[in-house]
Amino acid sequence: MTPAKEQEQLDVEAALERLQAALRLQYRSALGYTAAAGSVVGFSYQHLGEALWRFAQRDLEDARRLVEKIVTYGVLPTTEVAPLRCFDEPSALIDWLIEAEEQATEALQDCIAPTGREARSEALEHRMEHMIMRKQEQIDLLRRARRGA
Repeated sequence: MTPAKEQEQLDVEAALERLQAALRLQYRSALGYTAAAGSVVGFSYQHLGEALWRFAQRDLEDARRLVEKIVTYGVLPTTEVAPLRCFDEPSALIDWLIEAEEQATEALQDCIAPTGREARSEALEHRMEHMIMRKQEQIDLLRRARRGA
């Protein structure tokens, strides 16, 4: 295989390493939003409960997609969850969710680098982009809510 062709191939080992790292953060996102949906207090934040719960459900769906991709490459997925936090103060909770989601989007972005140009590479890249886009919309909502509180 020519060096140009090798660069176009999916680097499965690098992709797996990055997918596992993203999965740890994706688990945290699903659990973080679940805890936030049930624990956010204060009149100005009550409207967020349902949105946070929807975010948790979508993040759990994306965690499943990451697991499927990892298993497809012949490896068991990590069950390790990135550190999770809860807060009494809603503004601190929202700030932490924003920070956690920014870390998760960066990890998903990092999964794109080893993809290459073959069909399965393009599919992985496209999946990551959709996950990033959805998570960025969540971050945007959190920032608007935080600014309005």
